[in-house]
Amino acid sequence: MSQRILIVAESIDVEDSSGTKGRVALIKNLSLLGYEVTVFHYTRKEIKLEGIKTISIKEIRSGFLFLLSRLERQIRYRFRLRLNKYIENYFGFSFTLLNDSNSIAKALGKVSVSEYDIIVTLSKGGSFRPHHSVLKLPQWHKKWLAYIHDPYPMHHYPKPYTWRESGSKKKEEFISEISKNARWSGFPSLLLKEWMGQFHPNFLKTGVIIPHQNFYSDTPDIAIPEFFNPNEFNLLHAGTLLGARNPEWLLEAFKNFISENPDAKACSKLLFIGGENPHVSEKSANDNIYVSKGYMKFETVYSLQNKTAVNIILEAKSNISPFLPGKFPHCVEANKPILLLGPQKSEAKRLLGSDYPYWSEIDDINKIKEHIESLYFQWKNDSFKEISNRDSLLGYLGPEYLKGVIESLNISQ
Repeated sequence: MSQRILIVAESIDVEDSSGTKGRVALIKNLSLLGYEVTVFHYTRKEIKLEGIKTISIKEIRSGFLFLLSRLERQIRYRFRLRLNKYIENYFGFSFTLLNDSNSIAKALGKVSVSEYDIIVTLSKGGSFRPHHSVLKLPQWHKKWLAYIHDPYPMHHYPKPYTWRESGSKKKEEFISEISKNARWSGFPSLLLKEWMGQFHPNFLKTGVIIPHQNFYSDTPDIAIPEFFNPNEFNLLHAGTLLGARNPEWLLEAFKNFISENPDAKACSKLLFIGGENPHVSEKSANDNIYVSKGYMKFETVYSLQNKTAVNIILEAKSNISPFLPGKFPHCVEANKPILLLGPQKSEAKRLLGSDYPYWSEIDDINKIKEHIESLYFQWKNDSFKEISNRDSLLGYLGPEYLKGVIESLNISQ
């Protein structure tokens, strides 16, 4: 009999964030492995996943918390008064999150624990609503795998991301309770497990690594956007450049490359596609630099990642990057060179290998320019080399490794 897995997901809409794309890929791969998967999700709209039972959780739209959440929202919109800072300092979380948590808990309270062998909570961004819900349902704790996709709270982020948010003490207590009560914890990267383990040592005992999964898309070929010529030397950065992910040195290195290699000007392009960001605007654009105006559908981005000459992963200037970028599996699957810009100690660099040739700190303009030149001449001579450990990475990022992780949990005990 196959294991019965209950997934509690904040969202399964792949268009709402890169995080959700990774969660859906995980759900699909669990089903592909033959596990009996049921998904309770708080997307608040009906979404179907082929071969998987999905249940949309309804928001509680009555009661004191719901009324308080809507009152706070009206005060914010009508009077431009932001009360959440004071609310979260006292309660730890917003009234909206607390009501959402109760909504999820209410739905799970109607489910018999005996129907499932394991419950997995999946969230996104800075929110852990499913975790908040299951934490107050002790009947599920012996079967609970809490997936921690990012450091939490914000003061646990490495510099330069770290800041102390409202209600940080209560949020700290919340993540501590998760570490003590969940039977297992899951992390997308080894470095993130170790990073969170320094604050909550129990994660080092219960933690398993479940990396973001390969997304074997069956999306048919789509029309290529006019700005993209697949026959050119394209360097593609997909996704929003958040806060500390600053591409100014990459831009400078690319401009130097064009200046020093005039023949490359007619066939080379640096592209930033995805959400808007403060570092790259349309002012940066010219014949060789393209900046998208906003959000682009996942199937389009996925297609471009597979057709570009080089994919770019850009991280913050820091001593460590414990994050596994959500697009990392797509870049590996594309089998194109990856220009990795980030700290020496990063999960992406750990996986690509200590001797990976196309890595640099994000502010090393000369080294970045040298990498672009090397990649350009390989492209020009049709001599691109595959990622040296690509086959093992595909196994690690796909069902093969995932099955081993699930089997290692000894769920039946």
